[in-house]
Amino acid sequence: MHANRFDPLLKHAETKEEAAARLYAERLKALTESERRLGELARYADEYANPNCGPSNAALLLNHQRFRERIETALDQQRKVVERTRSNCNLQHARLMLASRDSKAMEQLAASHRVRLARDEARREQNQLDDLAGRQHQEKKTRSEP
Repeated sequence: MHANRFDPLLKHAETKEEAAARLYAERLKALTESERRLGELARYADEYANPNCGPSNAALLLNHQRFRERIETALDQQRKVVERTRSNCNLQHARLMLASRDSKAMEQLAASHRVRLARDEARREQNQLDDLAGRQHQEKKTRSEP
């Protein structure tokens, strides 16, 4: 067996884990951005809902009301975006955890394979030394016999 037998599999697992980590970072950034936008919209809606800045005539009041409805609609849409983004982020985090687990398992498998190879090699060397010692002992015995 070759010591590098698991290297391609280990490399693949590490590449997969790195890709999952990059995607998770992207999803996390998107979540942060969508939450930031939601916060801005909520602050804007709160400011616009303040009765001190309300309009003074009926036409302005109607426009003000329509604009507040549009802000509420935008808030609802942004909440949905945040939830969708959070769901995607959670899904990618789970994928990252699976890829990380697979990578660690492959590392452990490769390490145990290397230990097994080293143990087998040591056993072979010891057998060779034992055979050599046995032959030398047999030769001495053969020479000392009359």
